[in-house]
Amino acid sequence: MIMKYHKIVLAGGNGYIGTKLAEHYKALADEVIILARQPQPTDGNVKTLVWDGKNAGDWVSELENADLLVNLCGKNVNCRYTERNKQEILASRIDPTNLLNEVVLKLQHPPKLWINASSATIYRHAEDRPQDELNGEVGYGFSVDICRAWENAFFKVNTLHTRKIALRIGIVFGKNSAVFPRLLNLVKFGLGGQQGNGKQYVNWIHEDDVVQITEWLLNHQELNGIINATAPNPVTNAEQMRLIRKAYGKPFGLPAPKWLLTIGAWLIGTETELILKSRWVVPTRLMEAGYQFKFPDIKGAIEECLR
Repeated sequence: MIMKYHKIVLAGGNGYIGTKLAEHYKALADEVIILARQPQPTDGNVKTLVWDGKNAGDWVSELENADLLVNLCGKNVNCRYTERNKQEILASRIDPTNLLNEVVLKLQHPPKLWINASSATIYRHAEDRPQDELNGEVGYGFSVDICRAWENAFFKVNTLHTRKIALRIGIVFGKNSAVFPRLLNLVKFGLGGQQGNGKQYVNWIHEDDVVQITEWLLNHQELNGIINATAPNPVTNAEQMRLIRKAYGKPFGLPAPKWLLTIGAWLIGTETELILKSRWVVPTRLMEAGYQFKFPDIKGAIEECLR
């Protein structure tokens, strides 16, 4: 069998999205290299190399002649924004990005494309109009500052022979994602009503589209810069919860007002911003370039997650 690609490198590739990418490219590439902090046994053509995200090591040579480098490094933001957590969230994104910039510049045959993860939360709270790469407005606050610093670190170095894309990813829906199982549990226990006033938009995307977008971008060499990876049809929080209830067969769910969410977020160690910020984000550049979403509507994505 002739593979489509020679080598795919996934930095921070042992997490949820990285695992999905490794599964996808395993059948398409001669080699899939995962850079992770903990060793893992080799799985066929998928090999894990240990790195710390701060210092060069033996793994550097594995980036030579790579078709694609995807950097997914970053501490989960689903936590309380204490000063310690803030520093760790920032460093876990900036340090690996700076290191990879240094390494890629020195390679004889650097990766053809480098996709650096970013977040669609960089846009402002929007209930008035959708935000995109062309006319979107950057917001303010800690999470936005993190995204700005992350993208600035990525783009500050001009890698002449490596195309760069910052992929602003929305809330990923999947059976084992960080978000969907929690929403489903709320529905199961009768708590799946709207959160807050329910008018805030959700910039969701199905896991299959995240994976397929990376390959699609690899084969569309005319694209670089900032790309939104969100489904083309965002919905409000109230509609999202209604559709999950309907798909699961629960006609009613108790709503969670803002005051209750504030208490609940404190109890479980997270921030209400992750629930209440209106993220009305659309993928204009992907749509204009012709990408066809596997799951353009949240109804289909929910049904797939429940299968």
